Amino acid sequence: MAIQYTLMTSAVLSALASTSFAFAQSAEQSLPTVTVTATPLGGDENAQILAPAKVLSGSELRNKLGSSLGDTLSQELGVSSSGFGAGASRPIIRGMEGPRVKILQNGMAVSDLSSLSNDHAVATDPATARQIEILRGPASLLYGSGAIGGLVNVVNDRIPTALMPKPTGEAEMRFGSVDREKSLSFSADGSAASLGLHVDGSVRDSGDYRIPGTALRNDPASPSGRLPSSFTRAHSLGFGASHIAGWGYVGASIDTRSDRYGIPTAERAYIDLSQTRGDIAGLVREPFAGAASFAFKLAASDYTHTEKEEDGTPATDFANKSFETRWEIAHLPIAGWRGTIGMQTDNSKLSALSAATGRSDTVPTTKSSSIAAFLVEERDFGPLRASAGLRIESVRRRPDDPGFSDRRINLNSYSLGGLWSFLPGYSIGATYSIAQRAPAPEELYSNGPHESTATFDIGDPSLQKERSRNLELSLQKTEGLVRWKANLFENRLRNYVYGRTDGSTVDDSGIDDPAGEFVRRLWAQDRARIRGAEAELSYNQRGEGLSLRGYADTSRGVLVGQGNLPLQPATRVGIDLGYRQDGWRGGVSALHALRQDRLAAFETTETPAYTLLDANLSYTLRQGGVQWTWFALAKNLMNRDVRLSTSLLRDVAPQPGRNIVIGLRTRF
Repeated sequence: MAIQYTLMTSAVLSALASTSFAFAQSAEQSLPTVTVTATPLGGDENAQILAPAKVLSGSELRNKLGSSLGDTLSQELGVSSSGFGAGASRPIIRGMEGPRVKILQNGMAVSDLSSLSNDHAVATDPATARQIEILRGPASLLYGSGAIGGLVNVVNDRIPTALMPKPTGEAEMRFGSVDREKSLSFSADGSAASLGLHVDGSVRDSGDYRIPGTALRNDPASPSGRLPSSFTRAHSLGFGASHIAGWGYVGASIDTRSDRYGIPTAERAYIDLSQTRGDIAGLVREPFAGAASFAFKLAASDYTHTEKEEDGTPATDFANKSFETRWEIAHLPIAGWRGTIGMQTDNSKLSALSAATGRSDTVPTTKSSSIAAFLVEERDFGPLRASAGLRIESVRRRPDDPGFSDRRINLNSYSLGGLWSFLPGYSIGATYSIAQRAPAPEELYSNGPHESTATFDIGDPSLQKERSRNLELSLQKTEGLVRWKANLFENRLRNYVYGRTDGSTVDDSGIDDPAGEFVRRLWAQDRARIRGAEAELSYNQRGEGLSLRGYADTSRGVLVGQGNLPLQPATRVGIDLGYRQDGWRGGVSALHALRQDRLAAFETTETPAYTLLDANLSYTLRQGGVQWTWFALAKNLMNRDVRLSTSLLRDVAPQPGRNIVIGLRTRF
């Protein structure tokens, strides 16, 4: 841990040394406040107590936009990527992934199967997002046990909440060199009388991407030039409408998406994915005495994907049908306390059937249901803002297999925290939380081959609920041209669920076979601990002229008494340098990741250090009521061979090489 706290100390000392410079500025710029919609109490991203927040929006989001959600967020503080090819890359937050990181769309679960396996894509489109919110640390108090490690909320405002005085919209097209990318995205809003209207959509087509060296490490005979089966094809379309009045609004939306993307393993399989989703949402202001508002959301999703062999032969059909509801009442202050009380329900049916036989060869068809009640309260005591919350949840798993029994698991989570503004613009915070997670169906009931990961997964139906104790300390400066933040965290987990391999290869029936194409993976439990540090220093992030951002993050995850957790992120340091003047905007960024040699007992290869150099340049002009932006992005300018320690494919699938992206964006 010496390197972790050395990084943190250096960043904090540098930030403190710069505060006198901030006070010396003759004219302090006022930065726009960005509201975090994924918290019941809302508010600025710098004022979050339950979990540190980051919001990506505007030009910052467009410049960081990648081929997947994980790629888009991979350089954010405390966030890395699973790196499973261009089509399926999921965010990893502080070393936690899969069923511990929940992905939301407009505050409701995406309801895909990306948490089940790293080869499954996230079924939401960052290209049409207005903003993306990241809550680092346990957010299960807010959104259930699937957020024990954090959450990501993709906000596209598909259900309008305000009437537009005139039609507005934006569109963007871009072309990329590394994978011959061609993409188009658009969104538009308007109104007719009291009806708010919205439409958005996107199309993306890319081929296999270029790599700097060979696909397999230290194997000159392996593919080079382009990584086989790394292509993506995707399109989405969504509509929404709301009736909006002085009392509030009520609306509905529907969207559909379809993806086809390759799995860059030796088998060269690919996945065909589709989802249709419908949402209803509403808000009533001051519905009755003592209530500030009543809000509700309902979401229904029909998700399917088929894993196919290289020749197109279907192997496994996955499906997930879900229906989720969320109800919240924000009350008026009571003895100075303001807060929200709510209820959430979720019902889903997961299946993974053999395409040839129709049998549940991988995970038995499982119905899951949950019901939860939660309360979040906040109060200011002069310069101290205190927060407290409680969530009670009951989860039930019902497998459609006589060999497995039903499971009912009761979960209790709570959080206590405070944020003390000891000087104007300076604050120190502390949060202690206990969060519990129910084992996912695949962790309980898996018993079969998974083609895309080349594993034969064996679950444990006796797994107990996972319990996390998290302590977080933060120090930040939130005003002035120079701003900074630093976080220290420790997460102790009991009954931590993880997949381990015993080195055995098996056939598609699970029988030991030295020539078998599958590696046996068993779900097990043990005690674990994750601790780490994050720091960020910025100068003039919104104003014209020179801007600067430096950051560092590190974490260490261990199975207590048994070595390291698998797939842990590397320690990273980065710097962004930018310049804005009139319509011009440009910048250069460098990210250096240290060698990751802290391997789990069954991991065999470390990942070497690497440095990524990126750049961007854009010019914006107005013609009448239309804004035009020409832009160019350069990613991995030095064409480095990058292997992610968080990727299952780090030995066989490097990240893309040098990529030049050009495009045009318009807003009206």
